Amino acid sequence: MTDPVNNPARFTPLPLRDVILDDAFWKPRLETNRTVTLPFLYGQLERVGTIDALDLRPRPLRVPRHPGSAVTPQMWWDSDLAKWIETAAACLATHSDPALEAQVDALIERMVAAQQPGGYFNTFFTALEPENRLTNERDWHELYNAGHLIEAAVAHAEATGKTAFLDMMERYTRFLMGVYGEGPGQRRGYPGHEEIELALVKLYRLTGKREYLDFARYFVDERGRQPHFFDEEARARGETPDPALLSHGDALPYEYMQAHRPVREQDKVVGHAVRAMYLYSAMADLAAELGDDSLRHACERLWEDLTTRRLYVTGGLGPSAHNEGMTTDYDLPNDTAYAETCAAVGLVFWAQRMLNLTGEGRYADVMERALYNNVLGGVARDGRHFFYDNPLESRGDKHRWEWHACPCCPPNVSRLLASLGHYFYGQNEGGIAVHLYAEGTARFEVGGQPVTLHQHTAYPWDGRVELSFDLERPAPFTLSLRLPGWCRDPQLSVNGEAVDLSGVRDGYVHLTREWDARDRVALHLPMPVERVYAHPDVRQDAGLVALQRGPVVYCVEGTDAGVSPHRLVLPRDAALSATFEPELLGGISIIRGEARVEESGDWTGTLYRTAPPRQATAPLCAVPYALWDQREPGDMRVWLRGE
Repeated sequence: MTDPVNNPARFTPLPLRDVILDDAFWKPRLETNRTVTLPFLYGQLERVGTIDALDLRPRPLRVPRHPGSAVTPQMWWDSDLAKWIETAAACLATHSDPALEAQVDALIERMVAAQQPGGYFNTFFTALEPENRLTNERDWHELYNAGHLIEAAVAHAEATGKTAFLDMMERYTRFLMGVYGEGPGQRRGYPGHEEIELALVKLYRLTGKREYLDFARYFVDERGRQPHFFDEEARARGETPDPALLSHGDALPYEYMQAHRPVREQDKVVGHAVRAMYLYSAMADLAAELGDDSLRHACERLWEDLTTRRLYVTGGLGPSAHNEGMTTDYDLPNDTAYAETCAAVGLVFWAQRMLNLTGEGRYADVMERALYNNVLGGVARDGRHFFYDNPLESRGDKHRWEWHACPCCPPNVSRLLASLGHYFYGQNEGGIAVHLYAEGTARFEVGGQPVTLHQHTAYPWDGRVELSFDLERPAPFTLSLRLPGWCRDPQLSVNGEAVDLSGVRDGYVHLTREWDARDRVALHLPMPVERVYAHPDVRQDAGLVALQRGPVVYCVEGTDAGVSPHRLVLPRDAALSATFEPELLGGISIIRGEARVEESGDWTGTLYRTAPPRQATAPLCAVPYALWDQREPGDMRVWLRGE
C-alpha cells in the first residue's frame, strides 16, 4: 500500500479553478483579498497616477508616501499595474465577476493603445525619456517590468481565454528578442532586476513556442559572464565603469544583482533578496524544462546556503535595508530585520518550483514557513495596510501603511494570495500530492475519470486531517501526503488501518492503491508548543528562544504582556499550552504559560548597580507573528530571553 522509497516524478500545480479553499483560516483572507484589497489597490494606482500614465502625457504625479511628497512617474509603475492585473485574473479564474472582467478589459485596451509600433512598451520611457530606453538595464527596470507584464498576460489568458493582452506581450517579447542575444547586432545583455526569466518560461508553457524558453535560458546563461555587460552598457552611455556599481544612489557591487559570476558557479545567496529569489525561480524552471542538472545542482547549493545560514525563523530573508538583501552568514538581526515581503513571496515561488522539480518535502516546509509567517504578516486582516519590511522585534513604532513610494509589496502579496490554490496540490501521471493542508476540495483526473479529493481539517490550529474522494468507479493512483518537517510523530491510517511511516523519505508518504468513494484517510500531525533555538553563530539570538506551534511562529506583544517583552524571561521548564480563542483576531490559537518578569520599581534614580533585578512571575501570552500590530500599538518580540 505504501512505497516510501519511491520519489514520484515532478509535480505540476492544479489549475486554480480546480482548487477550493473552504476553511476558517484561508477563506476569509482570500475573500478579503478579492473584495477589499483588489479594489483598494486599483484605487491607489488610480490615485497616484499609475493608470493615467498609460495616456503617455508626462506630468508630475503625487505619491502619498508621506504628506506633501510628490514625484514624477516611476520606472517600475508598469510592474505594479501588471501585478494588479495578475491578481484580478486569478480572482476571475475562481469567481465570475463581469464588472471586474470589464474593468480589466478596459485597462488592457488602454495598454494596447500605448504600445509603440515596434512592440516596445514602457510608460515611463515612452512618455518621459524615449531617448534613454534600453540604455541602462543595470539600474532601470524595463526588463523587470516586461517580466511582470508577461506574467499578467499569461494569467489573464488562462483565466479568461482572451488574448489581446497576450498578443501585446508576445509582440513586446519579439521586440526584445531582436535587441538581446548572441546574434549579429544584438546586445549581450540581461536585466539588473531579474523577473523576465521566469515570466518567459510561463509564456513558453502557455504557448508552446520554444523560442521563449530559449530566450529565458539566454538571460540566465548570460548573467555574470565576462566582460560584464553592465560595464559595456555604461561605456555605451559615455560613462566610465566603476567596480563599485552605482545603483539607486548607493555603491553596490555586482553581487547586488547576482551578476558577479555565472549562475552555475554561484554557491552563496548574495545581494538584493527579491532579485535573487526571482533568478533562482527561473533557474529551477529551466532545470525542469531542459533537464539541466547543472542548474538544479546550483539551486540546491544556493538553497542549502540560504536555509542553513541566512533565513529568519519566520521565513523572511535579507536582513539589510542598505541593499534590501543579504549580508554575511548567520547575520540575522531582529529589530533592524528588513525581510522584505516581496522577498518572502519570491521564496514561496522558488520553494514551490524546487518542490515540483524534486518532490522533496524540505522545499514545502520552507514554502509553508514563509507563507504562514512572513508573507501573511505583510498584509493586515483589513486588507488595506501593508508591511514592506518585517522586523522580528519592535519598540512600538513600527506600523503598516496604506501605500509607499515603491509599492511593490502590496500587489505582490495580493497576487500570491489570489493564486494560493496553485500551492496546495501537485499532480503527475501517477496521481496527486497534497503539499499543504486546509479544508476544501481539489479536482483532478485519473485515467480520464474525474476525481474530487476532500480535505476536512482545522489546520493550522489543529493537526488532524481527514481525506475522502468522490469518484464514479474505483481508480488506481498514488496519493502522496506531505509529512511536515516540524512534526515529530505523524500518524496515518487508511480505513482505520495504520500505515508504517518509519521508512518515509523526502517528506512524503506515497499511498498507491485502487481508491473508491468509501475510502477514508486519517492523518494526525501532533502540534505541541515547541521552543526553537538559533545556531550558536547567530549572535543576535544568543540566549534567546522563540515559540512555534505547527507551521506558525509566535511573538509576544506588549499589549498582552503588560510590560515590554524584553523584560520577560521564559524558563526552560515553564509549561506552555495552546488555546483557541474564537473572538481574538478572527479566531486564533494563542500560547499561554508562565514567565518571569524583571521588575524596575526599586531602580528609581539608578542606571547601574551590582545587584541583579528582582524577578516576579508573570503570565505569558503569545500570538501568531503574522498578526502582530493589529491591536493596541506596543513593543513586540519573536525571540525571548530564555533560561
